[in-house]
Amino acid sequence: MWKHSGRYFMMTILAVMGVLGVTFSCWAKEVKIGTGATAAENIFSKIAYPLERAHGVTMAVTISGPVQAWKDLDAGKIDAAAGGVDLNDWIAMMEKEGYTISDKSAYKSWVIGKDKVAVLTNPDVTVESLNKAQLAAIFTGKAKNWSELGGPDKPIIVILGSVSGTQTVFQKQIMDGAEYTKKAMQGTIAADLKDRVIRNSGAVCVAAMSLVDHLVNAPAIPEVGRPITLITKGNPSEAFQMMLKYINGDGQKYITK
Repeated sequence: MWKHSGRYFMMTILAVMGVLGVTFSCWAKEVKIGTGATAAENIFSKIAYPLERAHGVTMAVTISGPVQAWKDLDAGKIDAAAGGVDLNDWIAMMEKEGYTISDKSAYKSWVIGKDKVAVLTNPDVTVESLNKAQLAAIFTGKAKNWSELGGPDKPIIVILGSVSGTQTVFQKQIMDGAEYTKKAMQGTIAADLKDRVIRNSGAVCVAAMSLVDHLVNAPAIPEVGRPITLITKGNPSEAFQMMLKYINGDGQKYITK
């Protein structure tokens, strides 16, 4: 009698667990996103907790840069890619990298925010403002010393990295498409570039405005603005749509702080 009852009991438990498993899978709403630092800092980090609390949607965010994010999206590793760059510039960036996009119509895009680009220098560079011509001279390598620009007698050390969205926008709007100097110090992500600027006398880089603080000098420059673009390939998931609606709705009170 107990053997039969025990078997029925276990079957009942397994059935309940199966039902709960289905329920849990329905509750588990995750969006995998590959992104550059700008979108991660200005959008996703700010809404992560309130989005999960309000709608049960979690985000698995990987900061890989817009180029790698697009590749990961095509490979099916993530649900969406984000970058601080206009969609057309993003496509041009991919093509410049030698990456072929066979069907551009397969992608859906949304502008989910805006960001301003800043120029960061080591604190020993005391210039308070730089115009477009001066900035172009710095980043193309034509200007060699800060004294040429009203600053101290220190060699200019340009630092570039994998922040391709930021650098592409700056190159287009300030440098009129001219090439960056080949003699630049090479860094990686935005935080690394800032760290190198802090550690190297005379150093300069372009970065998101969110990285400006008391550790660096940020001279006034002409406004360099860029959209933060989010893309999916094919139709987005329900969890993605909930996230997008939140970004454009209640999430704005966190994003604009």
